[in-house]
Amino acid sequence: MSDDIVLPAQARVVIVGGGIAGLSVAYHLTQLGWRDVLLLERHKLTSGTTWHAAGLVGQLRATHNLTRLAKYTAELFARLEAETGVATGFRQRGSLAVAATDGRWTELKRGASMARHFGLEAYLLTPAESKTAWPLLHVDDLVGGLFIPKDGQTNPVDTAMALARGARAGGARIVEGVSVRGIATRNGTVASVRTSHGDITAEIVVNCAGLWGHAVGRMAGVAVPLHAAEHFYVVTEPIAGLSPDTPVLRDPDSANYFKEDAGKLLVGWFEPVARPWDERRAPDDFAFGTLPVDMDHIQPQLEKAATRVPRFGEAGIRTFFNGPESFTPDDRYLLGEAPELRNFFVACGFNSIGIQSSGGAGMVLAQWIVDGHPPMDLWDVDVRRAMPFQANRAYLRERTTETLGLLYAMHWPHRQVESARGVRRSPLYDRLAVLGACFGETAGWERANWFAAPDQAAEYAYSYGRQNWHEASGAEHRAARQAVALFDQTSFGKFLVQGRDAESVLGWICANDIAVAPGRVVYTQWLNPRGGIEADVTVTRIDATSFLVVTSAVCQTRDLAWLRRHTPDDAHCTVTDVTSGHAVLGVMGPRSRQLLADLSPDDFADSAFPFMTSREVDIGHARVRASRVTYVGTLGWELYIPIEFAAQVFDTLFEAGDAHGLTLAGYHALNSLRLECGYRHFGHDITDETTPLEAGLGFAVAFDKPGGFIGHAALQAQRGRPLSRRLVSIVVDDPEAVLLHDEPIWRDGSRVGMTTSGMFGHTLGRSVGLGYVHHEAGVDAAWLAAGSWEVEIACERFPCRVSLRSPVDTKAVRY
Repeated sequence: MSDDIVLPAQARVVIVGGGIAGLSVAYHLTQLGWRDVLLLERHKLTSGTTWHAAGLVGQLRATHNLTRLAKYTAELFARLEAETGVATGFRQRGSLAVAATDGRWTELKRGASMARHFGLEAYLLTPAESKTAWPLLHVDDLVGGLFIPKDGQTNPVDTAMALARGARAGGARIVEGVSVRGIATRNGTVASVRTSHGDITAEIVVNCAGLWGHAVGRMAGVAVPLHAAEHFYVVTEPIAGLSPDTPVLRDPDSANYFKEDAGKLLVGWFEPVARPWDERRAPDDFAFGTLPVDMDHIQPQLEKAATRVPRFGEAGIRTFFNGPESFTPDDRYLLGEAPELRNFFVACGFNSIGIQSSGGAGMVLAQWIVDGHPPMDLWDVDVRRAMPFQANRAYLRERTTETLGLLYAMHWPHRQVESARGVRRSPLYDRLAVLGACFGETAGWERANWFAAPDQAAEYAYSYGRQNWHEASGAEHRAARQAVALFDQTSFGKFLVQGRDAESVLGWICANDIAVAPGRVVYTQWLNPRGGIEADVTVTRIDATSFLVVTSAVCQTRDLAWLRRHTPDDAHCTVTDVTSGHAVLGVMGPRSRQLLADLSPDDFADSAFPFMTSREVDIGHARVRASRVTYVGTLGWELYIPIEFAAQVFDTLFEAGDAHGLTLAGYHALNSLRLECGYRHFGHDITDETTPLEAGLGFAVAFDKPGGFIGHAALQAQRGRPLSRRLVSIVVDDPEAVLLHDEPIWRDGSRVGMTTSGMFGHTLGRSVGLGYVHHEAGVDAAWLAAGSWEVEIACERFPCRVSLRSPVDTKAVRY
């Protein structure tokens, strides 16, 4: 390293890492007019992962906004060479994904529906047409293919260097040969960066350290859950007749991809069982590093590649390559401001799609930094979705064996990860397992998704049709509607807000009025200044100075950070995460009142225990908090039980339940029940891009409460105007159609929206869902009634009914 490097004493923004992600952030910050931007690279630009990336630029992602970002990346790469004068090698040759199974073919058809809705050209091909598009392809076992002509490929190093030149032209300084050794904080905010060449005072730090992102996060006390894995590809000798215009080929059923590379084939893969790699074992000078190739490990993939493309099997191999890339526990990258530390931003863990994600990720993160908030809903990749425990290295190492392969694995509905399970368990886990629970994982929690019949294995058999748990979950669903169902909801996030200023602090954060009498439960949203929904919670007033906030498991980190950051430093108010202190049992159904009354001296009559009230009661030998709320649309109570009493309370309820038709129920039943009633789910049906008025939640907004609330002005401005976008309930006419999410909604032959969530509604006997529809002149009941409606599932349209009201009347069933 050079000893003549002189760093500035301070910088507005310090970016750690000179791969394509860090360079994209620097470039986009300068595009927004920020000049005091310093990027530090420990060795040479692109020397971590970027240099050996395959350079694929696909545009269809799992959600609308992620597809928008991928499309932007392609648009950026297309103009970057002309803008900077640096050749990037970007070419839009298209991509072809092929299906060798019926399940994969359904997946591709669902992808085609989404792509067209998102404005991407997408064509479904027969096997013969697939061979025309890719002449070297073996197609005898194929069902079909999906061709996206605007997909492409680029030279990762050249593209990164173009971004570097653009960033420098905009005023950024890029320094190589400087390693970051520490990050200092002050009062919960970034203060400075300690480097091999001195300290730098910094307002903002951006962690784009790639493989070393976990370590850089630890320097700042921030959980950045990613782990490296070995990633392989080979390059053949030149292949005669291989056109330079050959599209990228993806064969996900074999976990392989093929890219033309200067007359040769580059073939890589995402094998189902990967090899984790610990970057701490690498020498300090690890740059442009490669790893040994284990031929026994890669041989199965080579054989599959030769089957799909026989000419590959005949060609010689010029290069066997193995290099490290970083992966996250859920196979989605990490972006945004860290919940633990103000002004510390993250853009890493790209799971082998870093090139195609870099432009969009850099653009939105730069906007986030400049504006102080994300420019769109980014919850799918928001770093705040991560749980602190997920930075545990043993957990990450085990999970990484699976996550590398998830990119090309079947994306079955309700698919569960198989590695690093059993991390967070309810105190009732063992009991539920014995009673037939099939568990899913959410935020590390093992949650009962459904209960197997005595003659049924408690394991998934995946498909795009009705899965093997359909009937079992239907019985649970019907029990909640007709008798009583018992749900373990311990995974709720729970926060205790206390102090003489607790009411005023929460009053400003909550859109609804929480200045209520002790024992009242308030359903409310937390809004941002633009009126978008940041959280969807219940707030229970315990006493004059104490409140219990309850949120979903996946939002625990996000909502806790929002709550703490909006509690003024001088407020007499504390926020304590009490998630692990209480189990929660949902006792739901028309016979729930009789069951609880049999087990308690307390009065559960409607007059004594009204809807949306809460108080302590005796159940069994325990004292628990009972809250009369529902997420299933029936009479019911949530019981908040100190952990040490949970097993005894469960046993008491379960033993007494036979007389009332009690059935154990899981989260699949919970989801179908809530969809029938139109209850929203954060991250799907409501996000920071949607307002309560658009989501049909205006009833939970106290416009006239004293002092107002965050987002009041934006919501007030929207209140008097027609709403061009609104959330609607959808019921599909065909009882065999399976509604999931992200299906296009059609009105009179035109696409006008997309579903946000869906499931089979056993009360209705058909699929039910929620989704947003758009009409510039305003969405209202008359416009809905005047249209002919369809929902598109895997390129097939099904007639449906659309309404602003839920198909099941919750007021009629919850008493």
